Amino acid sequence: MEILRYAAFTDDPAGGNPAGVVLDATGLPDADLQRIAAEVGYSETAFLTPSGHRAAAVRYFSPRAEVPFCGHATIATAVAYAERYGPGPIRLQAPVGEIRVDTAAGTATLTTVAPATRTIPPDTAALLLSTLRYNTEDLDPALPLRAAFAGAWHPIVALRNRARLSALDYDEPALAALMADQHWTTVAVIWRESPTVLHARNPFPPGGIYEDPATGAAAAALGGYLRELGLVTVPVDLTIHQGADLGRPSLLHVGLDEDHTAGVRVTGRAVALD
Repeated sequence: MEILRYAAFTDDPAGGNPAGVVLDATGLPDADLQRIAAEVGYSETAFLTPSGHRAAAVRYFSPRAEVPFCGHATIATAVAYAERYGPGPIRLQAPVGEIRVDTAAGTATLTTVAPATRTIPPDTAALLLSTLRYNTEDLDPALPLRAAFAGAWHPIVALRNRARLSALDYDEPALAALMADQHWTTVAVIWRESPTVLHARNPFPPGGIYEDPATGAAAAALGGYLRELGLVTVPVDLTIHQGADLGRPSLLHVGLDEDHTAGVRVTGRAVALD
């Protein structure tokens, strides 16, 4: 079995979010998938089981648990696949549904399943802010607190200024427990620089990672949230900066059509790490 290592949402090996990629995991039991992901040690490793011409089932494992969908590992996998088998479309059957991917030289664009949003009950919202060590004065009143989905659920916490985003410091055990109870994958803490440019940080304690340097699933969920709540004029392309505070700058592009039921497009580059 060959384990590839790529950094997604960058063309610099020192940037982006590293992901493990296994292009053929046929027959491997779940225990082996989880063990390999833990040994690789990245926030996610993607495992493909080929199912036809440029088609495969895909599963994603963090060092601690399986996750339903991972954007950066999908981008990494698609670029690795294209380098091995040539550019073009790929159909990936994830646990949450089919993820369509288009690849070109060093770049991939995925299209998610239909996005959704839901309100967060006041007591849960208060607990979330407490574990993040924020209060209501830290929040951007134009971007309401919601949970958003485009393959995995993420609460969207929008801050008033970049300084509070840079100062991210949370109660890791408390946030991990809350996220497990709510079935959240990461928390998308964001600051909006302009209507189409955003900055993000993503705590990921359920995966055994303090913070993700680039989170395609959360970027897609954020895009769906902005569209559904009428907080952006569609169609539109968004730019999301992430990872700079960790020394691994990452660049994510999110495309939104006018149809609120349409999947969200996430585009990024990826580069091999070895």
